[in-house]
Formats: sequence, structure tokens, C-alpha cells
Amino acid sequence: MNAPADFTMRHDWRVEEIVALHEQPLLALIAQANAIHRRFHDVNDVQKAALLSVKTGGCPEDCSYCPQSAHHREVKLDRVDLMETDAVLDAAKIAKEAGADRFCMGAAWRSAPEGKRFDAVLDMVRGVRALGMEACVTLGMINDSQAQRLVEAGLTAYNHNLDTGPEFYGEIITTRAYQDRLDTLKAVRGAGLEMCCGGIIGMGEGVRDRAGMLQVLASFDPHPESVPINALVAVEGTPLAGRAQIDPLELVRMIAATRIVMPKARVRLSAGRSFLSREAQILCLVAGANSIFYGEKLLTTGNAGVNEDDALFAALAGRETQASAAS
Repeated sequence: MNAPADFTMRHDWRVEEIVALHEQPLLALIAQANAIHRRFHDVNDVQKAALLSVKTGGCPEDCSYCPQSAHHREVKLDRVDLMETDAVLDAAKIAKEAGADRFCMGAAWRSAPEGKRFDAVLDMVRGVRALGMEACVTLGMINDSQAQRLVEAGLTAYNHNLDTGPEFYGEIITTRAYQDRLDTLKAVRGAGLEMCCGGIIGMGEGVRDRAGMLQVLASFDPHPESVPINALVAVEGTPLAGRAQIDPLELVRMIAATRIVMPKARVRLSAGRSFLSREAQILCLVAGANSIFYGEKLLTTGNAGVNEDDALFAALAGRETQASAAS
């Protein structure tokens, strides 16, 4: 099954159209997403990305989902000032040896600072690139000058998530406007960096809010090169601590809708993956995801274990089935 011959890349999706996509019968949705995925990607190409928090905690933002917010005083979190560059590069080397080819570094800042701390981040980027890995950072808001310096250091991509749709955003964050996020993305695009931008589902938003986020992302021309789709990890002490885990099929639907409206993007099956069965993860890959975060920890929350991921990739490659047949 292939995407229609007259398929065109769109930047004019309406929210109502994306809702209709998202809400169609599940098997039809997956089939449509898989056909588009096969047209634009090698289905066997699933990127492994590693993620490291290089500066942890103390963030002045009040994001309801985030354990790094200084507003959520009941969260048990060890604050860590900016790591030494050598320690970051040691972690990157370990990640590369484990099979990761993209190394992402996150710092809990509202805005990227100037001076020695930003220079240290530039050194981290240069070091990761020297290892032959893609480098991505998320440092909060950045300006045009900072974006350009990141380009000069060799940065591959800048991550700055929208988190949710514009109508629901104020229910989750009050210390930063939606336009602030768009302005940072404009600086990223203006510098020629790849854009890594997605969001979180399971925070109490509706399908229309999820569609609203995808509509904003798909309106960028070109589309974001990377779109992480996260399921909420409800951390004790945050305002969203009591929220139940989403149904895995909601994540499948969101990934499929993302693939359809942004066909060329690297859709990343991100936070919340540790709650999914192997079969649910494979269904997400069939629906269009083609990247996972690899390693036992994301920025501050748990992730699927490396051994589990090795078993997942073995099953995808058929090695597990072959071993079973041989025995």
C-alpha cells in the first residue's frame, strides 16, 4: 500500500481535519500512517538517541508536569549545577558504544545564559560532534546570536517543545507564553538549525488540543525535522502527579496523526515508553515512529531498560524468532 501518487506536503492543515484523522477507525488510521511512512522512510531505520540532563533542577518555570520546576517544592530531586564538559563527553562515549548515534543534552534554564556556562555548552556540542554523533540541546529560550553560535559549534538540532495546543497551554504553564516558544523556534529556524519540537499527551487535554499542537507544528515550512511525542510521566510532587497513565492506543493514534501531517519528520517515541509493552511499542513504530530514546533514564524520569530495548530491536530484526526456531 502506498501513499497517493498526487500526495503533496501540506502546511495548511486545519484543526478539524487533524481531529478527523485522529478519530477515524484505528486500523484505517494506522494503515494510512504506515503507507505515508513507507513512502518517505526506510521502515527498518529506527534511530537510537541518548538523553542527558547536564543541568538539573531549579528552573523558574512552573510547567505542571516538570519535576525540575522550582515551584514544585515537594518533588524529591537532586539539583545539579552545569556538569563538567569531560563528564558529559564520557557519557556521550558510553551512549555511542551502546548504539546511540544522537546525543541530546538538556539544561533546566528558562533562557540560555550568556558567558562561561553557554561557552561550556558550546564545548559539549563540539565534543559530541567530534565523536561522530548528532548533537541536540534544549536550553530554554535562545536568541538569534545564541542560535548562530550553536550552529558554528556544529549543533545538529535544537529542541524546544510546544508541550500542547495553544488553547490548553495556559492550563499547564503560566510563566512563559506560547508566543515565547514560537519566537525561540523562529530563532532556531533563522539560524538554519534543525528543529526538534513536539509535546506531551495525557495532561488532561482533549483530542482537539492535541490536534491544535500538530496544526501549529505542521504550519512551519519546512516541517520540524524531529517531533518527539511524549506520554505524561506523572511525578510525585508535581501538580499532575495524580493523573492516570494514558491508554497506549492514544499514543499510537497521536503518533499516526503526527506521521500523516508531517510525513518527513523523525517522529520520536519519547517519555512514557517504559509503561508500554513491547507489542505496544512495535505498534507505535508501525504507525510511524522512527526513533526512541535509548538508555535507562531521560532527563529526570525512568526509561525502558537497555536490555529491554536490545530485545525489542532483536525482535524487529527477526533474530529473536530465528533463535526460537533454532532451539
